[in-house]
Amino acid sequence: MKNNIFIFPFIALILLSVSACEKLDREVLTNKSEKQITSSYQQTGYRQASLYTDLPEGFLYIDRAMMASATDEAEHTNETAAIQKFNNGSWNAFDNPDNAWSRYYKAIRKVNQFLVSSDSIDLEVYRLDPSPSQQSVYNTRIAEIRRWKYEARFLRAFFYSELIKRYGGVPIFTEALSLTDDFKSIKRNTLADCIKFVTDECDSAAAALPVVYADIDLGRATKGAALALKSRVLLYAASDLFNTPSWAGGYGHPELISLTGDRQARWQAAAAAAKAVIDLAGSSYWLHYDYRSIFNNYNIPEIILTRRNGGSNEFEKANYPIGFDLGESGTTPSQNLVDAYEMKDGTPFNWENPVQAANPYANRDPRLDLNIITNNTWYKSRGVEIWAGGQDGKGIANATKTGYYLKKYLSEYTNILLNNTSVHSWILIRLPEMYLNYAEALNEYSPGNADIKTYVDMVRSRPGIDMPGVPSNLSQAAMRERIRNERRVEFAFEDHRSWDVRRWMQGPAYLGVPLRGVDITKNTDGSFKYVPIVVENRVFDPKMYLYPIPQGELTISTELVQNPLW
Repeated sequence: MKNNIFIFPFIALILLSVSACEKLDREVLTNKSEKQITSSYQQTGYRQASLYTDLPEGFLYIDRAMMASATDEAEHTNETAAIQKFNNGSWNAFDNPDNAWSRYYKAIRKVNQFLVSSDSIDLEVYRLDPSPSQQSVYNTRIAEIRRWKYEARFLRAFFYSELIKRYGGVPIFTEALSLTDDFKSIKRNTLADCIKFVTDECDSAAAALPVVYADIDLGRATKGAALALKSRVLLYAASDLFNTPSWAGGYGHPELISLTGDRQARWQAAAAAAKAVIDLAGSSYWLHYDYRSIFNNYNIPEIILTRRNGGSNEFEKANYPIGFDLGESGTTPSQNLVDAYEMKDGTPFNWENPVQAANPYANRDPRLDLNIITNNTWYKSRGVEIWAGGQDGKGIANATKTGYYLKKYLSEYTNILLNNTSVHSWILIRLPEMYLNYAEALNEYSPGNADIKTYVDMVRSRPGIDMPGVPSNLSQAAMRERIRNERRVEFAFEDHRSWDVRRWMQGPAYLGVPLRGVDITKNTDGSFKYVPIVVENRVFDPKMYLYPIPQGELTISTELVQNPLW
């Protein structure tokens, strides 16, 4: 943009601001002056809509891989992909495949630019015209601009929440800074400051945003989205990672990575925040009857916040089984995850049970079949041959190493050879998260409360899933494990697992253990033999509970403090 560079004091953003404006600026605003841009209602609307493009998109997150492949959910078939650095422990402050710091501060900068420029919109032609029609236009646009600002503030809060769960306390900026600001004195805000900032912004946005929109505005932030983000952030704030600074080995700045005070009150606040979404009048949120269809849609009442993408087939290319035209295998689910899906009667799967081991996908939680392609199941008009020597199994270059392929989010009948495309919607928050957030928080400060079982069972018993309820009278510890496993299977591949395992401080137990798969042999009688195997040894050190602050930022600001153990 001409003569108006707003930046944050980080070198990557300085270079970005100086060298190139956002894509929207290049495409829409090139031939307009700064004054025309900032005074135009239409151009400001374009800029506001562009803020949503910075919401995370988990389909091809890092080098055509999903973040699931950096957890015990999956293995990426490309051994040289950047995502593998998380698994072998080679990532650090100089080289982090998930460059969230730069990505989200760029997004925050755009929000702050928008909030400044939105005050310059020229509506005088309508304000000064006394006719009822023009006064109506004026009042409608004033209201819309006000709503745009609260949407932007919600988005900024969302971007900060993504930074907080990765880094702990981070610098908070609410203004678009200039090149004359002192970059060397930038400091991280405390974790408590960051949590309060995000939750306060969510409260402000929730008070101003509508519960629902007309169809033309579907996909925008709602009151429910603001309350749901608050629920998530408060749940993280109450969890082990942000309340157990001892993991950091005497770190000199515990205020950046942990909270003090009444933790039980934090659990209670997290429960209340989730229940506010559940009870939100007029929202019409409900669990959808068709679990499979949720993930290729955006207008389903279970979805609270989603990033809507246009037509594409890149996700299908990256993840279709290797035996299908142009399929690359990509994100392949692990045996670790498959074993987490219960039997249909609610009991754990057990490889030591010869009946179960001989036919390991029979009589399982239906979500297993809805999320994961298992051997010899029907997909894209044929059986998927994952056995050794099959069209999709070992012996084929780039075939799955785990014995599984991804199904969730893929559009099954997209014909890549004909360059067919499908609309994809990356879900950021949906109703079951609120149910399980509520149950988890309630179990920590009010164990035995009947609502805990009620809301866990609601997730399990949705139409088409129909899993039995969890047992009654579970201990607090046993219920905690059931809730955690429910999150694991319900939200597989939805970018929860990496952060859930970290906030529960279970990194060594899940991210630092071997990733497993299964060897499949087809017998002469047409049956199959399944043998669990180790696919890859994984590394997890305590420092990996949080991301390192990028080394380049520490070079710029002498006041920035690195995270523990990096």
